[in-house]
Amino acid sequence: MNREEAKIRIAGLRETINENNRRYYVENSPVISDYEFDMLMNELISLERQYPDLVTPDSPTQKVGSDLASGPEASGQEGNGDSGKAIRKDETAGSPDNEPAVRNEFAQYPHRYPMLSLGNTYDITEVEAFADRTSRGLGEAQFTFSTELKFDGTAICLTYRDGVLFRALTRGDGTIGDDVTANVRHIGNIPQRLSGSGWPAEFEIRGEIYMPYKAFDRLNAERERDEDPPFANPRNAASGSLKLLNPKEVGHRGLECTLYHLAGEDLPFQTHDQALSAAASWGLPVSDKRKVCRNIGEIKEYIDYWDVHRKFLPFATDGIVIKVNELAFQRLLGYTAKFPRWAVAYKFKAEQALTKVRSIDYQVGRTGAVTPVANLDPVPLSGTTVKRATLHNLDQMRLLDIRIGDYVYVEKGGEIIPKITGVELSERGKDSEIPEFPSLCPDCGTPLVRDEGEARFFCPNTDGCPTQIMGKLVHFISRKAMNVIAGDATVEQLFRLGLVKTPADFYSLTKEDLLRLDGWKDRSAERFLKSLAASKSVPFEHVLFALGIRYVGETTAKEVARHFGKIDAVISASKEDLLAVKDVGEVIADSILSYFSVPAHIREIERLKEAGLRFSTDEDSMESTALSGLTIVISGNFSIPRDEMKTLIERNGGRNSSSLSNRTSYLLAGSRPGPEKMKKAEELGIRVIGEKDLIDMIGGQAGNPDIHEKGSGDAGTDRQLTLF
Repeated sequence: MNREEAKIRIAGLRETINENNRRYYVENSPVISDYEFDMLMNELISLERQYPDLVTPDSPTQKVGSDLASGPEASGQEGNGDSGKAIRKDETAGSPDNEPAVRNEFAQYPHRYPMLSLGNTYDITEVEAFADRTSRGLGEAQFTFSTELKFDGTAICLTYRDGVLFRALTRGDGTIGDDVTANVRHIGNIPQRLSGSGWPAEFEIRGEIYMPYKAFDRLNAERERDEDPPFANPRNAASGSLKLLNPKEVGHRGLECTLYHLAGEDLPFQTHDQALSAAASWGLPVSDKRKVCRNIGEIKEYIDYWDVHRKFLPFATDGIVIKVNELAFQRLLGYTAKFPRWAVAYKFKAEQALTKVRSIDYQVGRTGAVTPVANLDPVPLSGTTVKRATLHNLDQMRLLDIRIGDYVYVEKGGEIIPKITGVELSERGKDSEIPEFPSLCPDCGTPLVRDEGEARFFCPNTDGCPTQIMGKLVHFISRKAMNVIAGDATVEQLFRLGLVKTPADFYSLTKEDLLRLDGWKDRSAERFLKSLAASKSVPFEHVLFALGIRYVGETTAKEVARHFGKIDAVISASKEDLLAVKDVGEVIADSILSYFSVPAHIREIERLKEAGLRFSTDEDSMESTALSGLTIVISGNFSIPRDEMKTLIERNGGRNSSSLSNRTSYLLAGSRPGPEKMKKAEELGIRVIGEKDLIDMIGGQAGNPDIHEKGSGDAGTDRQLTLF
């Protein structure tokens, strides 16, 4: 590869790595495995070594990443947790819209000591090279290694003052972290006050917050019962749970913590192992699985042991961390720009099983997407029995060259959802059958279509395909849409009995209709009808989301509703009108136009209007227009929860935003606002106001010149009031 080819490849790798950082930690919805990610990072490192003049300060290889809510993508974290990626912003589970009660901004504080990344490897020869390099660096000195489990969770830094928990920060960008102290106080095995004696007046201790398998299974069962998408894996669940708005809810999530690194001034310890033993004596949760090793042979024995026995642990671990045990030698070896030279992480390869493909089903989703699913001979894998695995789409099936009757490799790795990674061609029999992807919908028989640029085939019979109809009905009553108390089984019964075929049919149901359902009594029927009546108060933006327009998610529905104000304006909007809405691009605009071009959809909306649903923002409890034209975001803590503050702003004509710019009017700062936001406001010349100022504005002072005066933005543009 010449220099120009390398330059192009490096740019592509950086873009891919940053995007997968965001998906993994910011959105908690990874699309590639840890191994695939690490291979991309290793390729980038190799190319940058070959062409050092192409290295830039913002390369993922040169910076420690960020879990700050509004920070950039990141690339690593120090300790016994995952390295090589960034953390999250505001919501969790498999997509950004799965958990609205997650904070998207926290007060931020600097780390007293930087939190760096760990270099990692899947190759034992690189661990040998690390041990040899360390030995050469320390010369004739006698030293040992501390070997520990690498926990698959989210990094945390705890500060204790005078034996009392003072502050808990996320890793952040390695220099500044989000303050999650209130949430950490609800994690059962983290002591609020130390026991024993001998602890320093002030020190930091770092570790990993994780979710045990038992708590993870319970949480996913609850989410499925509430019709929320399940979390992909315990790490995602732990990371999202740590940033929930309600600290008491954090306590219900079953999180646990293991601590593995002590930091402070003049600590009275000679070795890392001594420091952890002391921490354990103070009541801090320290792993009892660690071992001091004298040489590479003992390190290999430890790795081999846990590569087998990790399968029986009650929590996820994906590798081993090897550290120089003597603290003086750690200081002597020092750091690179991103990694400590005295530690390395060895990552286990994903657990894999070989099993037979018995058949392939083709499932139709709510949006009409057809997904192939392989039915397998049951096989134990990572503590569960795997019977099915998604094949995603036709392209993936062709890439694998999979056939019915083949023996295939199934992996789970960090993901709970299994996937097929390859076919064992040596086991392919003469009777293996090439699967035929259907040309017709397996549910309704309609010819399938595949839009340009799409990986999946779709059934276009959106209003006549039974599976799609039921999926849309379930979506309509879901918690984030109309929030009606009912589940999939109820919807299926109502549909099969012919009682509900479109969303408007829900509002024609009677108690007698409901008593026809299996197991339903008076109380169940009354509860459902009460919930249905309450749904008529749901704001317009939720109703628009509930319609199930393809590509129109919760956030887009909110922007469209606020931009147009009423459904009739949306229906009559041109493509140019739609493209003027924030977050709406060509694909979404075309989808909205297509939806409202169907006469049956217009008739359905008229029926929903007659049922009493809200189809304009004028009906959504607007209290005043005092903040009209101002967009709002929050920084710091206030006298009311952040979600309530945002609702207050919206009900007085304001809008919520998440970043400062030269069009921002004000920064609304509560107690302990983010220092970076305060600094940026000063740089941009943006006026900082407090909660009382905002209340004064809302309290009938719409004519206050402070609200409507020209700010730092362009004249004649909408002004933005930004809160963090």
